[in-house]
Amino acid sequence: KMMRTVLATRGGCRQPVSGHYATRSLPFNVRYYGSAALESHEDYLRINDDGHYDFHYTWLRHNCNCSPHCRHHLTGERLIDSSEIDESIRPLSVAWDEQAPSTLRVRWNDKQQHTSVYDIAWLKRHAYAHNVAQVEPPSNDISRIEIDYTTTNSSSLSGRHSHSHPSGGNRGDDYSAAVAKRLKENGVVLVRNRGMDTEAALQDFLPAGKDVYHTHFGRIEDLRTDNTTNVNTDQLGYTDAAVNLHTDQPFIPNPPGLQMLHCMQKAAEGGSSQMVDAVQAALYLRSIDKPAFEALTTIPVHFHRQQKNFESSQVKPIIEMDGDRVKQVRYSYFTMAPHNRPFNVMPHWYQSYNKFARIVRDPRHQYQFLLNPGDFVLYDNYRMLHARTSFKGARFLRGVYFDHNDVWEKLRMGPHH
Repeated sequence: KMMRTVLATRGGCRQPVSGHYATRSLPFNVRYYGSAALESHEDYLRINDDGHYDFHYTWLRHNCNCSPHCRHHLTGERLIDSSEIDESIRPLSVAWDEQAPSTLRVRWNDKQQHTSVYDIAWLKRHAYAHNVAQVEPPSNDISRIEIDYTTTNSSSLSGRHSHSHPSGGNRGDDYSAAVAKRLKENGVVLVRNRGMDTEAALQDFLPAGKDVYHTHFGRIEDLRTDNTTNVNTDQLGYTDAAVNLHTDQPFIPNPPGLQMLHCMQKAAEGGSSQMVDAVQAALYLRSIDKPAFEALTTIPVHFHRQQKNFESSQVKPIIEMDGDRVKQVRYSYFTMAPHNRPFNVMPHWYQSYNKFARIVRDPRHQYQFLLNPGDFVLYDNYRMLHARTSFKGARFLRGVYFDHNDVWEKLRMGPHH
């Protein structure tokens, strides 16, 4: 029999498969031998055979049965303790043994590049995660969120957009239905070629008699380095520095529900945008590390914004729950006050937060795009994290906030859920 290697798909991106792994590379490397396929994920190995079996790399390394290195050659007793295994243990290669089809060979990234050998029947007998429900990490497939105003506002739509309105009632025009679908399913919509009139774009999302959400910056933010139209501009958004992933205004009791960023002028260099579905990231974290998820839902964080003429603070967890539903994510590294937790809680807090941060900061989990003049992105500030790269030259975006209920009323989708 021959072992064959294939390409695997994750979040819309096809990734090449090689015979070697780095700690963070090739998360979905799939290899087949007979009917059993191997998938090497970030923290665990999956065997697809009669359903799927998941094994953490630490567990696999700890349960290497080789002699004389890991088991005593006379007594068969274990010779290594799990504390001796580095937390960064990962496979350099994973493959079925061509001479013994039911045998799995794993070469590790430790100093010795130790090779472990496992019989598939032994693994199944000791499996602790058989057919565990899979939660996908956040998507990076830009086609899920992007529409062209000049096309979707016409009298016809492509086949995939021509379904009835999700509310089951009058779906309104094509553009509103396309926006509503993406906001509801993905938390964000990227609209190309809406035009340069911000006030006209606002009316797409404001019911009669309603206005945008006013903040301490004013009614509309002119996000540019030479701003003269707003107050309280002594913050990162009005500089040309990179701003990493965050939600807006977690330091007030009720942050604005949605934000629009409307491009007037793109930078000569840089200034690209990144967005991450933080709710999906939270659910993914819960599926792979429940204690870390629970820490982020229960340990309060002090968010504090202090400017020359404005100050506000709020103490809330990163992830706020409503029953089993993630209600809101507050995430803003640059408005966190010093953490003040008990000594015996602090290490767990940092480990939990950093694990969530690694998920959302992974480019494989991010929508990445560049706004051109006339484009805008509209996103749920309770669900999505947004960021931008540093830039050179003039860059001008207009930022506007909305109330959830106003937008969904305008889009005929009912109240926010």
